[in-house]
Amino acid sequence: MNFKQALVTFFGSLLFLPQISKSQSKDEQYLIVGTYTRPSTKNPSEGIYVYKFNTATGESSAVSKATGIKNPSFLTVSPDQKFVYAVTETSDGSVTAYSFDKKSGNLTKLNTQSSGGADPCHISIDKTGKWILVGNYSGGNLSVLPVEADGSLGKATQTINHEGKGPNAGRQEKPHVHSVNIAPNNRDVFVPDLGIDKIMTYRLDAKNGKLLEGKSAFTKVADGSGPRHFTIHPNGKFAYVIQELSSTVTAFNYVSGKLSPIQTITTLAKDFKDKNKSFCADIHISPDGKFLYGSNRFVDAGNKNGVFAPNNTTDTIVMYSIDPKTGKLTYIGNEPVLGKIPRNFMITPNGKFVLVANQETDNITIFKRDTKTGKLSPTDKQIDVPVPVCLKMVSVN
Repeated sequence: MNFKQALVTFFGSLLFLPQISKSQSKDEQYLIVGTYTRPSTKNPSEGIYVYKFNTATGESSAVSKATGIKNPSFLTVSPDQKFVYAVTETSDGSVTAYSFDKKSGNLTKLNTQSSGGADPCHISIDKTGKWILVGNYSGGNLSVLPVEADGSLGKATQTINHEGKGPNAGRQEKPHVHSVNIAPNNRDVFVPDLGIDKIMTYRLDAKNGKLLEGKSAFTKVADGSGPRHFTIHPNGKFAYVIQELSSTVTAFNYVSGKLSPIQTITTLAKDFKDKNKSFCADIHISPDGKFLYGSNRFVDAGNKNGVFAPNNTTDTIVMYSIDPKTGKLTYIGNEPVLGKIPRNFMITPNGKFVLVANQETDNITIFKRDTKTGKLSPTDKQIDVPVPVCLKMVSVN
């Protein structure tokens, strides 16, 4: 090779290097994990954990953690991904704001405000990034908090209290707001209340940060079902709620802020025993809109000393296909989560992996997702983290 050829080869390689770096950064995501800071079966959680996760390979590595916060069980990320907001799920509930540095992966606390009720268990931010909506489980209410210019939080400007109860005396003695969901139009807000078997509906005035009564004040679901988490199909035509107490999913037509039920389907296999010990948690739709998934948690009162079998087959992710015309679900199967008490779970942005936060076995299990069949398969990869509850992803760049 002569000198001219060598120069061409050298500079050609320099041109190629940024392309590799760009490809790698596209696959890399930050995984932010909310937890319960109570003693666990292994080590007590210290707060919020941050990892890097490769959405092409399923590999992960620890980056940082934010300490000094109690039970940051649920998180939300600002639209510009510069801020993270965490609930403190305690009797004197609060919300804490953090700035997020994408270069270092570090969270820096900005401030804390009251959530307006006890045991906040869910939090959302609107598309303008100006308003935080938080649901208080034991408080039976939801609050609106303003986001200041620097990402910090102002005091709640509105708190709405629900009323009523359900037939399950042990779980539905009063309202229990379980999630606060802002529709893609940034106007419709759907709030499943486990205690009163209703999905309360509001309209968000994003200019003034005010929640108004929706066109239908609520959508009633079956008595004793306990609606929990909620999701809207990417096509904007269908919506789904997972019901904790009855282990079911209800599908709706979603038109002009109104929900019309079209189907209710079990999350459990036909031969599943002890159905009264299984309780649903989370629900998500694949990015392509073809499949829906939900989590089943099996609670055995006879299980002593917090000992759980790692190959547990009763804690699962249920899988359904979605009819693109009707929105109805067809049961595919249940995949064991290889852990205990799967709370939140998430599908990676590219749809390739499903990550499951197993609260009682201190692990996040990683499954590969078949984009054609919707089925999940274990990867033998996991992330060890104490008492994981909520999973959020943020792009590296």
